[in-house]
Amino acid sequence: MHGPSFMRVDETVWITLSDGCRLAAKLWLPDAIEAAPAILEYLPYRRRDRHRGDDAILHPAFAEAGYAAIRVDLRGAGDSDGVLRDEYTPGEWADAVEVIAWIAAQPWCCGRVGMIGLSWSGFNALQIAALAPPALKAIVTTCASDDRYADDMHYMGGCLLSDNLQYGATLFTWMATPPDPAIVGDRWRQMWRERLAAIDEPPAARWMRHGTRDAYWRSGSVCENYGAISAAVLAVGGWADGYVNAVMRLLEGLPGPRKGLIGPWAHAYPHVATPGPGIDFLAYVIRWWDHWLRDIDTGLMDEPRLTAWMQDAEPPRAQYAVRAGHWVAESTWPSANLRPRLFHLGADGLSGTASTFTASVKSQATTGLASGEWCPYGWGPDMPLDQREDDAGSLTFDTSPLVAPVEILGRARVHLTLSCDQTEGMVAVRLSAVAGDGTASRITYGLLNLRHRHGHETATPLTLGEATDVVVDLKATGFALPVGHRLRVSVSTAYWPLATPLPGATTVTLYGGVLELPLRAGEGPAPEILGTAWSPPPLEAVVIEPPARGRITGTRAIGTGETNLHVVRNLGALRIAETGLTLRALGHEDYSIVADDPGAARSETWRLAEFDRPDWQAKIETHCVLTATADAWHLVATLDATEGDTVIDRRSWDLLIPR
Repeated sequence: MHGPSFMRVDETVWITLSDGCRLAAKLWLPDAIEAAPAILEYLPYRRRDRHRGDDAILHPAFAEAGYAAIRVDLRGAGDSDGVLRDEYTPGEWADAVEVIAWIAAQPWCCGRVGMIGLSWSGFNALQIAALAPPALKAIVTTCASDDRYADDMHYMGGCLLSDNLQYGATLFTWMATPPDPAIVGDRWRQMWRERLAAIDEPPAARWMRHGTRDAYWRSGSVCENYGAISAAVLAVGGWADGYVNAVMRLLEGLPGPRKGLIGPWAHAYPHVATPGPGIDFLAYVIRWWDHWLRDIDTGLMDEPRLTAWMQDAEPPRAQYAVRAGHWVAESTWPSANLRPRLFHLGADGLSGTASTFTASVKSQATTGLASGEWCPYGWGPDMPLDQREDDAGSLTFDTSPLVAPVEILGRARVHLTLSCDQTEGMVAVRLSAVAGDGTASRITYGLLNLRHRHGHETATPLTLGEATDVVVDLKATGFALPVGHRLRVSVSTAYWPLATPLPGATTVTLYGGVLELPLRAGEGPAPEILGTAWSPPPLEAVVIEPPARGRITGTRAIGTGETNLHVVRNLGALRIAETGLTLRALGHEDYSIVADDPGAARSETWRLAEFDRPDWQAKIETHCVLTATADAWHLVATLDATEGDTVIDRRSWDLLIPR
């Protein structure tokens, strides 16, 4: 039986930094007299309102287990002083080092600190661990990345992701939100104006200005120096999530104590994530904290280094409650149970024999509609669909029906020899499981900007018609195929709207290719028992508009060949009982393209954040439109901030960003 038994909750605790900036925090203290280890989560997502529900189902569990849990708003976010200019900055990390020292010095803390995080806070847990603050002994990083260029929502294989605009619109909006007058008092309006004035351009524009893996992206990418991290690292991911690749890289690259856990989950903590099955993640993490912060031998570090959900082949759906499969475990990573196998692309499909062939593809610009989201959240229709529609615009290569079961675990890689009829272009490579009835379920995929064929640090134009060798790395996966299924490699020159299309249609000609597949042979050790998911009681709130997320509607105009897709991003609207606040957080995107004209692509976002109490009404609304010219991205954006009927700030941008 679980339930809150902690001594108290302090709604607002102030942490004063060396430059006088005050950061706002929320503190859960255990029902114990002696000082305890502390668990920190460090986020920009407003502990007072926007993230209140997420905090409610996480941090009380740590207090119940005897830990001091603390949620800190970054500088310029929530009720904290200052301004927030960008994600993952050296200033963000320097503040955190001070915060950790402050926590360790409090009478309720024994001097040992852990960090936990999902997404942004998962990133900065790694980044701050790389600075080695003395009190930080262990971290849990969930749905995050060690490489800001290769595996974040900005770029994939050097291709600009549509998530760059959609998340950029979200951060654009929340950077502009005010603090709560009930917490900061009369100075709230001046603080709001300072935040608005600090926004020089929409974040998406800044990220598009860095199209290669330059110093901007290397900063905060802990893969640049894994050796800087001495704290113990528990890396957690989900096969459906956009960030899963980092787990295996961290297990391979970190020199210190580390463990990996990968489930079928989308972008959420595993005790609340879908697709299921969920696990008792809170108990698992508390075992981690007990080992590293209390010196209790929980046996956790004697268990396999990697525990992962092996997904079974099943019909594709836009949304799953549970993914079929079973748990597997590997005592080391890379695992001795992996046997790389090569499959050659050829005129007869995908086989063990190399052959020469020539085949060309010029995909319709709408190829990719079955892709699902780059980063599914699992509580809306955002998963990949039957791949046959996208395969119609692709070159496809199939094996014969399998005569023995196959398990894939890790990252596949595809080597291609190709030429292009333009100086730029992209390829999308998908690996699918094809059932006997022809249904094609995507196992994994990868993208490559062909100008990045020599590495992502430089962009080199193609020579028309010249054959070149390229490598496309596919996302990590764990997937089991039964007897009778076929493997399929599909190659297209478009993947819309997941990848923002280049303005010109390209024809790519293939001359050869090899699929390098990590097959799992033999059995690893039995995985530990992961238990049944639970969480502390949810936030007490009245839901006015339920949350909704995912690809909701799509239309095709027969006469013009235009395809439109409407995607909802609503966190919803609710009245929070504890604060008397009504919060609205709504948004959507609209994508349009013409089948034979990728240059006509248009991406549009709208976001609203609104705060309403009898004595306080504040609203922020943003709108962005992205198109492309022959050599630039064209971003038009507006921001409106109002207090009741009074306009506080109204600005617009019209930007051309060289590609």
